[in-house]
Amino acid sequence: MSRADERDAPAAGSERRGRRGGWRLLYDTSRRHIGIIVLGVVAGQVWTLARIAIPSLTSGAINNGIVGGRTHELLVYAPLILVLGAISSACSGMRRYFAQSISFSLETDLRRELFANLQRLDFPFFDRSQTGQLMARAATDLQQINGFGMMIPITIANVVTIASVTALLFSVNVPLAAIALGSLPILNIAAKRFSSRIHPLSMTLQQELSGLSTVVEETVTGIRAVKGFGAEQAQVNQLARQAGRVYDRIIELAKVRATFIPLLDVLPALSLAFVLWYGGTAVVHHQLSIGELVAFNLYVAMLVGPLQMVGQIIAQAQRAVASAERVKEVLDARPSVADAPDARPLPPDGRGRVAFEHVSFSYGESGHLVLDNLELVVAAGESVALVGATGAGKSTVVRLLARFYDPDTGRVLIDGTDVRDLALEELRPAVATVFEDTFLFTASVRDNIAFGSPAAPFEAVVRAAERAGADEFVRELPDGYDTLLGERGFSLSGGQRQRIALARAILAEPRILVLDDATSSVDATKEHEIRDALRAVMAGRTTIVIAHRPATIRLAERVVLLDGGRIVAEGTHEELVEGNARYRQVLAQADAEEAAGSPDALRAGEAAR
Repeated sequence: MSRADERDAPAAGSERRGRRGGWRLLYDTSRRHIGIIVLGVVAGQVWTLARIAIPSLTSGAINNGIVGGRTHELLVYAPLILVLGAISSACSGMRRYFAQSISFSLETDLRRELFANLQRLDFPFFDRSQTGQLMARAATDLQQINGFGMMIPITIANVVTIASVTALLFSVNVPLAAIALGSLPILNIAAKRFSSRIHPLSMTLQQELSGLSTVVEETVTGIRAVKGFGAEQAQVNQLARQAGRVYDRIIELAKVRATFIPLLDVLPALSLAFVLWYGGTAVVHHQLSIGELVAFNLYVAMLVGPLQMVGQIIAQAQRAVASAERVKEVLDARPSVADAPDARPLPPDGRGRVAFEHVSFSYGESGHLVLDNLELVVAAGESVALVGATGAGKSTVVRLLARFYDPDTGRVLIDGTDVRDLALEELRPAVATVFEDTFLFTASVRDNIAFGSPAAPFEAVVRAAERAGADEFVRELPDGYDTLLGERGFSLSGGQRQRIALARAILAEPRILVLDDATSSVDATKEHEIRDALRAVMAGRTTIVIAHRPATIRLAERVVLLDGGRIVAEGTHEELVEGNARYRQVLAQADAEEAAGSPDALRAGEAAR
């Protein structure tokens, strides 16, 4: 084996395994709907039997009714052909209906499984996955699998048609059948080559389509940044480049199909020509009746449709398998953060004491420690502000607390219990986070507030809104709490969005409240609108505040200064301002970044935190 062959062997093996995995997913999903598949196949078989019976009746009508001069027999054959035509037509409609049912059943099953698994996956998975790629697998790839489901009863009916017609041809005249079917070996070889070439191209096309979805998704989601920087033309150019790559892959596929599909037209035509020549000669020499020749030609013509569909079936199957491979990658993904086998609930008498014991953590495989042997204790009911420069590890602290990630070393405890020993469905509601980038859903105000507590009564929703200082402006909206918010809630001001997010956290009644730069996106002149609400909510509740504005920092009873993933100073805001130069430097730097409105700095800060 050459070195090139040795290099290619692992890739070829991986491709074969991926293809087998794709076929396995299609098989396992299809097997769940075996009942409707059987109905579709039965309808297809009745359709096939009705069709293949018609040429035999035609032959009898010609030989007995026309050539034999017994015209009264035509009154028997004609109605039978009409009845069989009606049966064939009805079964064709049934077969198509069942095919549609199969295809959308497969798509629906996989869509549910895909979405359910995405909900189970953890932050590290989404850190390394592009949203557009995931969206493409949930849309474009599932549509290709939908097409595969449609082909199941149709393909089986075509296979039975080819097998049945082949048997009938040989029963009529063996030499003539050999002539008629002589092109099938050539077609088989061509089909194998076509299949081997089209699969990698189909896989590449699906990947390029995912890239196209990524460009569109990121541009639409980040439209404010695009317009803010006047980058519309740059995005148009990026889309054009990606669309060009999609076009190139489609043209490659078209070239492959263009070399194969013509065979599906010319080979049956050649077969018909030879059948007419040889069969006509046999009729002239009284070795074959006219009716048999007509029936024979009808059977050969009956093969044309199924043979012409071979290319479509192969292409659709390969694209479906390529898509199934990509879907299976997501379905097979498992979260690195998951419940322990003996996961238990939170201690019922706990009040939210938090402890970080010798915690070190780095993102991915970078090796750069974001937290380095961190030691931090937050007493039950205490409020603590985390302050630090960009990359100090502030947001990482709360991400470990909610167990979005697990520490590399050390322990994070809530009320004396390691968070890794807690059931996630218990832990996450106990740690409610109000993020810097408030996300509101396209739903009513009421549904957004009750997002984490959908069974909460309306009175509880109103009380949470009142405590968050949101009730007054909500009631002034066109439909009050039933007002439908636009995408991400951008129809509201930043302060209004933050107060709804705060009400959502309040309604969850968490043991621990986390405010992750919750006032940073609010204009400083209007920060007081939610500061009073925050003070009321924090009273007596364990609260961790990540902030850089002095007014927000003062809400906390204690301030912890982080630098390089370690605690370098603690005290009140006033004490640190007076006695710690590094603290003053961090606040001054944050003020400068906010005054400059540097999007690059803010994005870099969020990534590092």
